Amino acid sequence: MDLLLILSQEHDKLPLAELKAVIEVEEIQTDLEVVCPGLVLLKSLDDEKFDEYYQILVKRLGYTHEVHQLLSTVKYDKLEDEIISIDWSNYIKENFAVRVKRFNSEIDTVATERRVGHLILTNTDNISVNLKEPKSFIRVVAHKDSIFICYGKHQLNKKYFEIMKPHKRPFFHPGCMSPKLARCMANLARIKEGDFVLDPFCGTGGILIEAGLIGAKVIGSDIDYRMKRGAATNLDYAGVTNYRTCVVDVREMKMFEEVDAVITDPPYGISTTTCGEGTDGIFKEFLSSIEHSMKKDALLVMASPDSLDIDSLLDEVGFVLLERYSIKMHKSLTRIISVIAKIH
Repeated sequence: MDLLLILSQEHDKLPLAELKAVIEVEEIQTDLEVVCPGLVLLKSLDDEKFDEYYQILVKRLGYTHEVHQLLSTVKYDKLEDEIISIDWSNYIKENFAVRVKRFNSEIDTVATERRVGHLILTNTDNISVNLKEPKSFIRVVAHKDSIFICYGKHQLNKKYFEIMKPHKRPFFHPGCMSPKLARCMANLARIKEGDFVLDPFCGTGGILIEAGLIGAKVIGSDIDYRMKRGAATNLDYAGVTNYRTCVVDVREMKMFEEVDAVITDPPYGISTTTCGEGTDGIFKEFLSSIEHSMKKDALLVMASPDSLDIDSLLDEVGFVLLERYSIKMHKSLTRIISVIAKIH
């Protein structure tokens, strides 16, 4: 069985990198095919684990818009015959909607939606069309002259990343990371349910929330007591219960147990508190101290400004860079997202 994924195209590399990281950590056996930018097939998934994998991807992915079960792939001139041949009673129990999306295709989306919907309706008993709140969703994706016919059994919560924007949480402070990027960083860290995850610059708790919703046990520290208290408030608001927050200077941090991952966005902007320490100094002190809190195979996923020479710092403290992604935030800031491992 196959899944078709429609990825966000707001970044040219992060969505696919995030998907590959989740496939790796969740041990999903599949053949990944990039059909074109923004469109990916996961092929030959185990039938018995198909639904489990489907739900994992829907739960975890941040930079993916849709995940659908692929029912059939045909050329455009065979679309009507293929729609008629599918037993839609296996997928539609009450009402449905059809939506068409194009990738490098010139087909008429509205006309195709109407035609496909009509064919399904007239060839299936006891169903109706519901365009506003359908109980079953049929996605038709056109790429050049190929048509992917899909069924959306499990839906991503598209509203989540909007309602959980930093300024909409109970405690807010300028300079917060978006929940979508925080989720992506948690996935790049290859964390899984039950892992112990640390953010030593937790701020308002955005990264902790996303790691916690994946199922990790999270601990956040900050040198500012207001952040420690505010992060706890936001974690409670998000429904994350397995957490600890504390006031600690990262240079003095001594963990009682080593963590499975460190995911963090150290202070480096004018809206953040550096307590008199320059950006270079903060990162160097942080990297020098955090290694002792990490398990042997733990990953560090970290944001930094493009003005900082991370490579020279890594060489000094015994880390190795695995992956790097740059994100243009605004004219004066480009964030670098680094995936880093300890040198054993």
